[in-house]
Amino acid sequence: MPQDIDPLLREWEYDPQANVRRIWGEDGAQKLQVRVDQGAFQGIMQLNLDGRPDGKRPFGFEFLLDYYRDALEKHRLRHGGQHTGFMLDHHACQELFDESSRVYGRYIFLLQLKDYSRVIRDTERNMGLFRFIHAHAQTEEDRNNLERWWPYILRINATARALKVFQEKDYAAALEIVATARLQIEQLPEVEAEEFFVERDRSLQALDELAEELKRSRPLSQAEVLEHELQEAVAREEFERAATLRDQLRQLRAAGE
Repeated sequence: MPQDIDPLLREWEYDPQANVRRIWGEDGAQKLQVRVDQGAFQGIMQLNLDGRPDGKRPFGFEFLLDYYRDALEKHRLRHGGQHTGFMLDHHACQELFDESSRVYGRYIFLLQLKDYSRVIRDTERNMGLFRFIHAHAQTEEDRNNLERWWPYILRINATARALKVFQEKDYAAALEIVATARLQIEQLPEVEAEEFFVERDRSLQALDELAEELKRSRPLSQAEVLEHELQEAVAREEFERAATLRDQLRQLRAAGE
């Protein structure tokens, strides 16, 4: 008999700030649950944290992309290492588009959970899928279908990588990741789709905001602390203290050099 989920909904009241959680499934796999409240519609979405979000294993492979990559490798073995003649028909592309959408639906929630390693994993998988379809789709329409989303996926991947290394206290690396991603997005070939231009502008702005947030959040270096104290001493006309701070700052920089 179908089961009423009201007890589950009452146990987990909707909170837009805490609407995602991890659980262990009865199959022993970790799951991600999302509490949904859309007016009359109340529910809980559930997806696997690892493997395909829906838990399926297409053709015995972890992902459909893995199945088609294996098919390409077998084609190359039969044709002297060449991939000429290997093509993804429209049905195959549609299946891969669906898989990429499912993976996307997971990593936006993983970002909420600050599970940066899995966000990196999922965005890199989808980037690989983008490239695979662009290289092997039979029709131009299918080849270019996902190209409009490159600004967005580069931004999310860079955001996760930057926040991960920032947590590890590698502040310079975090800012470098953001700057590199920004340059990559600026240099993307333009795609004649409104989504491309919207996402490009939005992503560049989001990366600029992230860089500023990282700069504000990182602890000041010893030199920066001294510079701040020096400015305050000068402003208060404490010239002897200012002279001492200048000497300390000069010594610190000399030691660094």
